[in-house]
Amino acid sequence: MGAPVKSEEQPPQDATAETIDALLEAARYDDIDDLMSIASAGVSLDSKDSEGRTALHMASANGHLNIVDYLVRNGVDVNACNMEKNTPLHWASLNGHIEVVKRLILSGAEISPLNSHEKSPIDEALSRGKMDVIDAINEVAAQIDLARTQVS
Repeated sequence: MGAPVKSEEQPPQDATAETIDALLEAARYDDIDDLMSIASAGVSLDSKDSEGRTALHMASANGHLNIVDYLVRNGVDVNACNMEKNTPLHWASLNGHIEVVKRLILSGAEISPLNSHEKSPIDEALSRGKMDVIDAINEVAAQIDLARTQVS
């Protein structure tokens, strides 16, 4: 059981499959108002549906940078895995969403995890001929490496 909700309007309750689905749908269809409303009702932004997908998976797969930004700013797990071990970066890479790919990596997404098909986000981009995504991943990874060497 989760912590009690301090509201006289709603009894304390954990997120239901229905509210989690609503959260993921809001992320999938770029509806920031619904997403914020559902989150303010106490549904965790890291909630997973029956397939292990999160709101960040949905926003990343569909290229909704504003939703990705909101989720990342609110501390979601950028490396969350669904049942097939796909991360949001796998989905953004597969679908060619360059700006989302960059934002995820800059927010701490790992670029090398393998999904259940033994494919990394780069492999997924390659399988769809998304060479611009591979270039973006390499560019951001190089920026991060450069920043680390300049700090040390």
